[in-house]
Amino acid sequence: MTRFTVNDRPVQYRMDPDTPLLWALRDASNLTGTKYGCGTGDCGACTVDIDGEAVRSCQVTIGKTEGRFVTTIEALSPDRGHPVQQAFAADNVSQCGYCIPGMIMAASVLLRRTNDPSDGEIDAAITNICRCGIYPRLRGAIRRAGRIMRGEDTGIGEQGAAAPPPGITPEEAARTVPALGRPAPQPKR
Repeated sequence: MTRFTVNDRPVQYRMDPDTPLLWALRDASNLTGTKYGCGTGDCGACTVDIDGEAVRSCQVTIGKTEGRFVTTIEALSPDRGHPVQQAFAADNVSQCGYCIPGMIMAASVLLRRTNDPSDGEIDAAITNICRCGIYPRLRGAIRRAGRIMRGEDTGIGEQGAAAPPPGITPEEAARTVPALGRPAPQPKR
């Protein structure tokens, strides 16, 4: 039986120790924010924080994770208030969103080391692949997250609050479209 900590909770997996961490998280723990992308460690969609390091969870087995601390996107900030989450929302980084959890996890590890990273540090830390091409906005969002961490930025974009709180109803979400800065069109009845 493999034992380690996931999102501040001790877990025991009754799975083969050679099972990739990605599948234990997704299938056994139902933590589906960690995405399967390539299975070869190239794309970064499955990036999680293990003991303060950004790790491709498809490339580490649960046996190698024994006794360690794993943080997934679900526990980074339950209220979406982490500076990286706020900056990504404020700068409209996401398009399809599939790669975003892995990028947010990699960026949060980087910003824990330095909240004022250089372009070179950002490029070295964020090697994740995005099929939508969000790269032009990525550096800016990471810089904004650093400013939020330093207390120099509120995390609020030009159109209003960055990330909505969890548990928002569809009706509340439809009232305002932050990216447009105006009320959403209401369906005709």
